Amino acid sequence: MIRYIIKRFFVSLITVWILATLTFFLVRALPGDPFSSEKITPEIKANMMKYYGLDKPLPVQYVTYMTNLLKGDMGYSLRYKNREVNAIIADAFPASAELGIRSLIFSITVGLILGIIAALNHNKGWDYISMIIAVIGVSVPSFVVGALVQYLFGIHWKILPVAQWKSFAHTIMPTFSLGLGTLALIARLMRTSMLEVVGQDYIKTAKAKGLSPIQVTVKHQIRNAILPVVTVLGPIAAALLTGTFVVEQIFAIPGLGRHYVLSIQNLDYTMVLGLTIFFGAFLVFMNFLVDIAYGFVDPRIRVGK
Repeated sequence: MIRYIIKRFFVSLITVWILATLTFFLVRALPGDPFSSEKITPEIKANMMKYYGLDKPLPVQYVTYMTNLLKGDMGYSLRYKNREVNAIIADAFPASAELGIRSLIFSITVGLILGIIAALNHNKGWDYISMIIAVIGVSVPSFVVGALVQYLFGIHWKILPVAQWKSFAHTIMPTFSLGLGTLALIARLMRTSMLEVVGQDYIKTAKAKGLSPIQVTVKHQIRNAILPVVTVLGPIAAALLTGTFVVEQIFAIPGLGRHYVLSIQNLDYTMVLGLTIFFGAFLVFMNFLVDIAYGFVDPRIRVGK
Protein backbone atom coordinates (compact mmCIF):
# COMPACT_ATOMS: atom_id res chain seq x y z
CA MET A 1 0.00 0.00 0.00
CA ILE A 2 2.84 2.40 0.81
CA ARG A 3 4.51 1.70 -2.54
CA TYR A 4 1.22 2.37 -4.29
CA ILE A 5 0.75 5.68 -2.46
CA ILE A 6 4.28 6.78 -3.38
CA LYS A 7 3.73 5.78 -7.00
CA ARG A 8 0.43 7.65 -7.19
CA PHE A 9 2.09 10.69 -5.61
CA PHE A 10 4.74 10.88 -8.34
CA VAL A 11 2.13 10.30 -11.05
CA SER A 12 0.13 13.17 -9.58
CA LEU A 13 3.17 15.46 -9.69
CA ILE A 14 3.78 14.59 -13.34
CA THR A 15 0.13 15.24 -14.15
CA VAL A 16 0.26 18.71 -12.58
CA TRP A 17 3.53 19.48 -14.41
CA ILE A 18 2.01 18.50 -17.78
CA LEU A 19 -1.06 20.62 -17.02
CA ALA A 20 1.09 23.63 -16.12
CA THR A 21 3.23 23.22 -19.24
CA LEU A 22 0.29 22.96 -21.64
CA THR A 23 -1.48 25.91 -20.02
CA PHE A 24 1.69 28.03 -20.15
CA PHE A 25 2.08 27.68 -23.91
CA LEU A 26 -1.62 27.61 -24.83
CA VAL A 27 -2.51 30.81 -23.00
CA ARG A 28 0.32 32.61 -24.79
CA ALA A 29 -0.99 31.33 -28.12
CA LEU A 30 -4.15 33.40 -27.68
CA PRO A 31 -4.31 36.54 -29.83
CA GLY A 32 -3.33 39.77 -28.13
CA ASP A 33 -1.44 40.44 -24.92
CA PRO A 34 -2.29 41.49 -21.35
CA PHE A 35 -1.82 45.19 -22.15
CA SER A 36 -3.46 45.43 -25.56
CA SER A 37 -6.74 46.76 -24.12
CA GLU A 38 -5.06 49.53 -22.14
CA LYS A 39 -4.65 53.03 -23.58
CA ILE A 40 -0.89 53.36 -23.21
CA THR A 41 1.93 54.46 -25.45
CA PRO A 42 4.13 51.86 -27.18
CA GLU A 43 7.05 52.90 -24.94
CA ILE A 44 5.11 52.29 -21.73
CA LYS A 45 3.81 48.99 -23.09
CA ALA A 46 7.38 47.89 -23.94
CA ASN A 47 8.52 48.83 -20.44
CA MET A 48 5.68 46.83 -18.88
CA MET A 49 6.45 43.80 -21.06
CA LYS A 50 10.09 44.07 -19.97
CA TYR A 51 9.15 44.53 -16.30
CA TYR A 52 7.10 41.31 -16.27
CA GLY A 53 9.64 39.43 -18.41
CA LEU A 54 7.24 39.00 -21.32
CA ASP A 55 9.80 40.33 -23.80
CA LYS A 56 12.02 37.29 -23.36
CA PRO A 57 11.79 34.13 -25.52
CA LEU A 58 9.11 31.64 -24.47
CA PRO A 59 11.59 28.93 -23.35
CA VAL A 60 13.27 31.45 -21.03
CA GLN A 61 9.89 32.54 -19.64
CA TYR A 62 8.92 28.90 -19.12
CA VAL A 63 12.08 28.00 -17.22
CA THR A 64 11.76 31.13 -15.07
CA TYR A 65 8.11 30.43 -14.23
CA MET A 66 8.71 26.77 -13.40
CA THR A 67 11.69 27.66 -11.22
CA ASN A 68 9.56 30.12 -9.25
CA LEU A 69 6.68 27.64 -9.12
CA LEU A 70 8.90 25.06 -7.44
CA LYS A 71 9.45 27.65 -4.73
CA GLY A 72 5.70 28.13 -4.36
CA ASP A 73 5.74 31.51 -6.11
CA MET A 74 3.06 31.93 -8.80
CA GLY A 75 4.11 35.47 -9.62
CA TYR A 76 2.24 38.78 -9.73
CA SER A 77 -1.06 39.36 -11.47
CA LEU A 78 -0.76 41.40 -14.66
CA ARG A 79 -4.10 43.13 -14.08
CA TYR A 80 -4.28 43.55 -10.30
CA LYS A 81 -1.43 45.93 -9.61
CA ASN A 82 1.13 44.78 -7.03
CA ARG A 83 -0.93 41.73 -6.03
CA GLU A 84 0.52 38.24 -5.94
CA VAL A 85 -1.47 35.36 -7.39
CA ASN A 86 -0.87 33.43 -4.15
CA ALA A 87 -2.47 36.26 -2.16
CA ILE A 88 -5.49 36.48 -4.48
CA ILE A 89 -6.08 32.73 -4.18
CA ALA A 90 -5.66 32.89 -0.40
CA ASP A 91 -8.24 35.68 -0.19
CA ALA A 92 -10.84 34.17 -2.54
CA PHE A 93 -10.54 30.44 -1.89
CA PRO A 94 -12.07 30.39 1.64
CA ALA A 95 -15.43 31.64 0.31
CA SER A 96 -15.43 29.12 -2.55
CA ALA A 97 -14.32 26.32 -0.21
CA GLU A 98 -17.00 27.10 2.36
CA LEU A 99 -19.69 27.15 -0.32
CA GLY A 100 -18.30 23.93 -1.79
CA ILE A 101 -18.16 22.11 1.55
CA ARG A 102 -21.72 23.08 2.39
CA SER A 103 -22.92 22.02 -1.08
CA LEU A 104 -20.97 18.76 -0.89
CA ILE A 105 -22.40 17.80 2.51
CA PHE A 106 -25.90 18.72 1.36
CA SER A 107 -25.68 16.85 -1.95
CA ILE A 108 -24.05 13.70 -0.53
CA THR A 109 -26.41 13.40 2.43
CA VAL A 110 -29.67 14.06 0.58
CA GLY A 111 -28.50 12.28 -2.60
CA LEU A 112 -27.62 9.05 -0.80
CA ILE A 113 -30.87 9.10 1.15
CA LEU A 114 -32.95 9.64 -1.99
CA GLY A 115 -31.06 6.95 -3.87
CA ILE A 116 -31.45 4.40 -1.09
CA ILE A 117 -35.15 5.18 -0.60
CA ALA A 118 -35.76 4.90 -4.36
CA ALA A 119 -33.98 1.53 -4.58
CA LEU A 120 -35.74 0.06 -1.54
CA ASN A 121 -39.11 1.18 -2.93
CA HIS A 122 -38.49 0.24 -6.55
CA ASN A 123 -41.42 1.08 -8.85
CA LYS A 124 -43.35 2.56 -5.94
CA GLY A 125 -44.35 6.07 -4.98
CA TRP A 126 -41.14 7.03 -3.18
CA ASP A 127 -39.10 5.76 -6.11
CA TYR A 128 -40.98 7.99 -8.54
CA ILE A 129 -40.76 11.03 -6.24
CA SER A 130 -37.02 10.58 -5.71
CA MET A 131 -36.33 10.19 -9.41
CA ILE A 132 -38.48 13.21 -10.31
CA ILE A 133 -36.32 15.28 -7.97
CA ALA A 134 -33.19 13.76 -9.54
CA VAL A 135 -34.35 14.48 -13.08
CA ILE A 136 -35.14 18.09 -12.18
CA GLY A 137 -31.71 18.46 -10.58
CA VAL A 138 -29.93 17.10 -13.65
CA SER A 139 -32.03 18.97 -16.21
CA VAL A 140 -32.22 22.48 -14.71
CA PRO A 141 -28.96 24.49 -14.83
CA SER A 142 -27.61 25.95 -11.60
CA PHE A 143 -28.08 29.53 -12.77
CA VAL A 144 -31.79 28.88 -13.39
CA VAL A 145 -32.16 27.29 -9.95
CA GLY A 146 -30.25 30.17 -8.38
CA ALA A 147 -32.36 32.85 -10.05
CA LEU A 148 -35.59 31.00 -9.21
CA VAL A 149 -34.89 30.51 -5.49
CA GLN A 150 -33.50 34.05 -5.34
CA TYR A 151 -36.79 35.42 -6.66
CA LEU A 152 -39.06 33.19 -4.56
CA PHE A 153 -37.29 33.18 -1.20
CA GLY A 154 -35.40 36.45 -1.44
CA ILE A 155 -37.70 38.85 -3.32
CA HIS A 156 -41.24 37.42 -3.32
CA TRP A 157 -41.48 35.84 0.14
CA LYS A 158 -38.52 37.73 1.67
CA ILE A 159 -37.52 34.75 3.80
CA LEU A 160 -33.80 34.74 2.97
CA PRO A 161 -31.30 37.44 1.97
CA VAL A 162 -31.04 37.87 -1.79
CA ALA A 163 -27.25 37.88 -2.10
CA GLN A 164 -23.83 38.37 -0.46
CA TRP A 165 -21.92 36.09 1.88
CA LYS A 166 -22.23 37.21 5.50
CA SER A 167 -24.26 34.87 7.70
CA PHE A 168 -25.69 31.34 7.68
CA ALA A 169 -28.89 32.65 6.11
CA HIS A 170 -26.86 34.01 3.17
CA THR A 171 -25.45 30.52 2.47
CA ILE A 172 -28.71 28.56 2.18
CA MET A 173 -29.76 29.51 -1.36
CA PRO A 174 -26.25 29.31 -2.90
CA THR A 175 -25.69 25.93 -1.26
CA PHE A 176 -28.95 24.57 -2.63
CA SER A 177 -28.36 26.02 -6.11
CA LEU A 178 -24.84 24.61 -6.38
CA GLY A 179 -25.57 21.25 -4.77
CA LEU A 180 -28.83 20.30 -6.52
CA GLY A 181 -27.17 18.96 -9.66
CA THR A 182 -24.66 16.90 -7.67
CA LEU A 183 -27.46 15.66 -5.42
CA ALA A 184 -29.36 14.40 -8.47
CA LEU A 185 -26.28 12.66 -9.88
CA ILE A 186 -25.54 10.89 -6.58
CA ALA A 187 -29.20 9.87 -6.11
CA ARG A 188 -29.45 8.29 -9.57
CA LEU A 189 -26.07 6.59 -9.25
CA MET A 190 -26.87 5.20 -5.79
CA ARG A 191 -30.27 3.94 -6.90
CA THR A 192 -28.82 2.14 -9.94
CA SER A 193 -26.01 0.63 -7.91
CA MET A 194 -28.37 -0.53 -5.15
CA LEU A 195 -30.65 -2.23 -7.67
CA GLU A 196 -27.65 -4.07 -9.17
CA VAL A 197 -26.47 -5.25 -5.77
CA VAL A 198 -29.85 -6.47 -4.50
CA GLY A 199 -29.81 -9.53 -6.78
CA GLN A 200 -26.30 -10.71 -5.89
CA ASP A 201 -25.71 -14.09 -4.25
CA TYR A 202 -24.24 -12.67 -1.04
CA ILE A 203 -27.45 -10.70 -0.45
CA LYS A 204 -29.49 -13.89 -0.80
CA THR A 205 -27.08 -15.65 1.57
CA ALA A 206 -27.38 -12.87 4.13
CA LYS A 207 -31.16 -13.11 4.01
CA ALA A 208 -31.00 -16.91 4.29
CA LYS A 209 -28.92 -16.57 7.46
CA GLY A 210 -31.81 -14.72 9.07
CA LEU A 211 -30.36 -11.20 9.08
CA SER A 212 -32.91 -8.45 9.47
CA PRO A 213 -33.73 -6.24 6.45
CA ILE A 214 -31.92 -3.31 8.13
CA GLN A 215 -28.75 -5.39 8.64
CA VAL A 216 -28.84 -6.62 5.04
CA THR A 217 -29.34 -3.11 3.72
CA VAL A 218 -26.70 -1.37 5.85
CA LYS A 219 -23.98 -4.02 6.06
CA HIS A 220 -24.23 -5.51 2.57
CA GLN A 221 -26.25 -3.46 0.09
CA ILE A 222 -25.18 0.08 0.94
CA ARG A 223 -21.54 -0.79 1.60
CA ASN A 224 -21.12 -2.43 -1.81
CA ALA A 225 -23.40 -0.09 -3.74
CA ILE A 226 -21.64 3.06 -2.55
CA LEU A 227 -18.40 2.32 -4.46
CA PRO A 228 -19.52 4.00 -7.73
CA VAL A 229 -20.49 7.05 -5.68
CA VAL A 230 -17.05 7.15 -4.09
CA THR A 231 -15.53 7.02 -7.58
CA VAL A 232 -17.17 10.28 -8.68
CA LEU A 233 -16.65 12.10 -5.38
CA GLY A 234 -13.10 13.13 -6.31
CA PRO A 235 -13.88 15.34 -9.33
CA ILE A 236 -17.22 16.40 -7.83
CA ALA A 237 -15.58 17.58 -4.61
CA ALA A 238 -12.85 19.39 -6.52
CA ALA A 239 -15.39 21.17 -8.72
CA LEU A 240 -17.55 22.24 -5.79
CA LEU A 241 -14.73 23.27 -3.47
CA THR A 242 -12.94 25.41 -6.04
CA GLY A 243 -16.08 27.40 -6.77
CA THR A 244 -18.59 27.84 -9.57
CA PHE A 245 -18.56 31.14 -11.41
CA VAL A 246 -22.28 31.30 -12.21
CA VAL A 247 -23.52 30.69 -8.66
CA GLU A 248 -20.87 32.96 -7.18
CA GLN A 249 -21.83 35.70 -9.63
CA ILE A 250 -25.59 35.41 -8.99
CA PHE A 251 -25.21 35.59 -5.21
CA ALA A 252 -22.27 38.05 -5.18
CA ILE A 253 -19.91 35.60 -3.49
CA PRO A 254 -16.26 36.72 -3.52
CA GLY A 255 -14.84 33.38 -4.68
CA LEU A 256 -12.32 32.07 -7.21
CA GLY A 257 -14.75 31.62 -10.10
CA ARG A 258 -14.96 35.33 -10.86
CA HIS A 259 -11.18 35.72 -10.84
CA TYR A 260 -10.74 32.75 -13.18
CA VAL A 261 -13.13 33.99 -15.85
CA LEU A 262 -11.88 37.58 -15.69
CA SER A 263 -8.26 36.46 -15.92
CA ILE A 264 -9.00 34.62 -19.17
CA GLN A 265 -10.87 37.60 -20.60
CA ASN A 266 -8.01 39.96 -19.65
CA LEU A 267 -5.23 37.57 -20.77
CA ASP A 268 -3.74 37.74 -17.29
CA TYR A 269 -1.17 35.01 -17.91
CA THR A 270 -0.01 34.54 -14.35
CA MET A 271 -3.55 34.47 -12.94
CA VAL A 272 -4.71 31.93 -15.55
CA LEU A 273 -1.68 29.77 -14.87
CA GLY A 274 -1.93 30.06 -11.10
CA LEU A 275 -5.64 29.28 -10.93
CA THR A 276 -5.39 26.43 -13.47
CA ILE A 277 -2.54 24.84 -11.55
CA PHE A 278 -4.44 25.32 -8.30
CA PHE A 279 -7.63 23.77 -9.72
CA GLY A 280 -5.67 20.94 -11.36
CA ALA A 281 -3.63 20.13 -8.28
CA PHE A 282 -6.79 20.13 -6.18
CA LEU A 283 -8.53 17.75 -8.58
CA VAL A 284 -5.53 15.41 -8.71
CA PHE A 285 -5.32 15.44 -4.91
CA MET A 286 -9.01 14.58 -4.52
CA ASN A 287 -8.70 11.68 -6.99
CA PHE A 288 -5.64 10.53 -5.06
CA LEU A 289 -7.69 10.45 -1.84
CA VAL A 290 -10.49 8.55 -3.61
CA ASP A 291 -8.05 5.85 -4.76
CA ILE A 292 -6.83 5.37 -1.20
CA ALA A 293 -10.39 5.40 0.16
CA TYR A 294 -11.29 2.33 -1.90
CA GLY A 295 -9.37 0.08 0.46
CA PHE A 296 -11.33 1.38 3.45
CA VAL A 297 -14.76 1.26 1.81
CA ASP A 298 -14.45 -2.26 0.41
CA PRO A 299 -12.10 -4.76 2.14
CA ARG A 300 -12.08 -6.90 -1.02
CA ILE A 301 -10.04 -4.26 -2.79
CA ARG A 302 -6.34 -4.67 -2.13
CA VAL A 303 -3.47 -3.07 -3.95
CA GLY A 304 -0.99 -5.67 -5.09
CA LYS A 305 2.43 -5.42 -6.68
